[in-house]
Amino acid sequence: MSVPLTAPSTATAVQASAEPLKVPPFKHPLDPLTPEEIVAVSHSVRRYVAEKTDVKAVRFITSYLLPPPKKAVLAYLGIPLQSGEKPEPAVEIVRKAEVDFVDAVAGNAYNAIVSLNGQEWVVDSLEKLPEGVQPQISVEELLMCEEIIRADERVVKLAAEVGVKPEQLHADGWAIGYDPRFPAKQRIQQALMFARWSRHENLYAHPLDFIPVVDSVAKKVIHIDFPPAFKPKGDKSLFEAAGVNADITATTTAPPAIETDSFEAAGRNRIPPPQESYDFLPDLLEQKEGFKFREDLKPLHVIQPEGVSFKVDGHVLEWQKWKMHVAFHHREGIALSTITYNDDGTVRPIFYRLSLSEMVVPYGAPEHPHPRKHAFDVGEYGMGTMANELTLGCDCLGQIHYLPGAYVAHDGSAVVVKNVICIHEEDAGLLWKHTDFRVGGRAQAVRSRRLVIQQICTLANYEYIFNYMFYQDGNIEVEIRLTGILQVYVQGQDEPNSPFGTTLAPGVSAHYHQHIFSVRVDPMVDGLQNSVVETDIVPLPKAPLGSAANFSGNAFITRNTPIARASEGAREFDYGTDRRWAIVNPKKVHPASKRNAGYTLHVMRGRKRGTCGGSRVERMNLPDAFVDCASSEGGREGGREQRGQRGGGRVQRKGSAQSRGQRVRATQGRVTDSQ
Repeated sequence: MSVPLTAPSTATAVQASAEPLKVPPFKHPLDPLTPEEIVAVSHSVRRYVAEKTDVKAVRFITSYLLPPPKKAVLAYLGIPLQSGEKPEPAVEIVRKAEVDFVDAVAGNAYNAIVSLNGQEWVVDSLEKLPEGVQPQISVEELLMCEEIIRADERVVKLAAEVGVKPEQLHADGWAIGYDPRFPAKQRIQQALMFARWSRHENLYAHPLDFIPVVDSVAKKVIHIDFPPAFKPKGDKSLFEAAGVNADITATTTAPPAIETDSFEAAGRNRIPPPQESYDFLPDLLEQKEGFKFREDLKPLHVIQPEGVSFKVDGHVLEWQKWKMHVAFHHREGIALSTITYNDDGTVRPIFYRLSLSEMVVPYGAPEHPHPRKHAFDVGEYGMGTMANELTLGCDCLGQIHYLPGAYVAHDGSAVVVKNVICIHEEDAGLLWKHTDFRVGGRAQAVRSRRLVIQQICTLANYEYIFNYMFYQDGNIEVEIRLTGILQVYVQGQDEPNSPFGTTLAPGVSAHYHQHIFSVRVDPMVDGLQNSVVETDIVPLPKAPLGSAANFSGNAFITRNTPIARASEGAREFDYGTDRRWAIVNPKKVHPASKRNAGYTLHVMRGRKRGTCGGSRVERMNLPDAFVDCASSEGGREGGREQRGQRGGGRVQRKGSAQSRGQRVRATQGRVTDSQ
């Protein structure tokens, strides 16, 4: 891989040399690998592979800290296993790394465990992964995809047939999801194709009508797919039984046999890309006739003349009564660990880890090959490796503290993102207020301050903004915002609108899709012995209206259902009972309520312009949707995005949610783009 393609525009630099290791190598046992450590680990693995295996060339994919055991970390930090008790005696912690790499010749994938022994990294184990199991796609492989398609004669010829030159060809590399026509061993991507008329123009305005499949190891195009087009419904339609008033030019939505001519199977003519430009860069917008920027906004200054209220020591962050470890993770992006709250001198553990576990973006168009657009953005690409270097004044506003991040490049060097996480304080409106309405009564209002830990990640067309927010009243909020540009496909001049998407502009169609987030919540509320309790609001049982126990019919109580086994963890959400879940510590009892201490996770509907309730959120509202563990249905309304939710669903697949009181809140957990 050439050096210019090692680091994308979102990164800062590449470090190829390993400096002498510092001893001890960490302040906190969960500190991520430094760039120097990544390079040193790469040297150790490459040396071991050369001496012990027949692998001829190593392509590093991931290299990251292998966390020590939880109890060892808590003992090292002096965090008790139960609030109010003494911490466990500290034990030795061996710093370890886990590495995934690919045989750049044979294509096999391997996993290595490496330990720090003194000042040397030593390989403990090396495992060949089963056929069909692959590490995530690297940034360099995504960049490589574009090189491969430009060098392929068939791709160049097909582009020329619709008026596109080789230098105008661009591709977003995507994991292929599931396509049984290709061998499981191959490391392949699908190239979603676009044209670009100038260097920085918006390429998503010019989608192409074919999709090459690329082998990242062989560095060649191995197949080209042509999706069918839509046509007016005739006497019979493929979707007639479903009540959809449309048909496609192919006879089936199934993939044609690999030896079949895919263009012939699509049953349509070639579709040239749209010519009109739709730019987003200010200098390009200024060139558009009649365009004018807004001039009616006065400057907004965020200043803290006396400095910030938080302290950062390495990766350890303290603010108000909160203390936590903030780390960059190649896969999860921001990883918050060992979160505690100092309750008047008593250190109360809250969460051992809080991070994004996975997210999936399923697209709803059934015609092949569009069902392959089913991205697992965390596991297939990595939120950390896709994270931006943040800029003061735009990405982050106010007085900011930045943390760096680093991940491994194919050659074993470290790609450094200098300002990958930003930490700042924000005013958060009113924290509390009360007025004594009586004559001569007094009023008291308290402003709320929150601490924000932010990261922004670019995954091809979309940007995801992750905000972990901590409040003075003990609340935690996880907010996920979505921006960027929709993923699009070309639409023919006389082609009917797809029933599985929306026409955004002449010749540009966007398929319906969803964004489903799974948040990793590893609790240690007042200690490690935690349970989950499901709570419903129900009418007083066996006490109907008019009865002696409930004469007026207004009585209701809460019904608690312990979730005793992991097999019972997939729960249906119920708006009718205001169902929520509490993570509690059975050993910690409140002196007045006699209830167990805990944090509540409560699912909340999407809200419009900051008001609770409803299921529709207007485009680019901030935030534009809230976690919903319910299923969601796509739909169109005047060409706008509808990011709401309807119906039931399972909590297990969606992540954490919003609540009242002392709570963990998470915004935009499931979003439907009907665009």
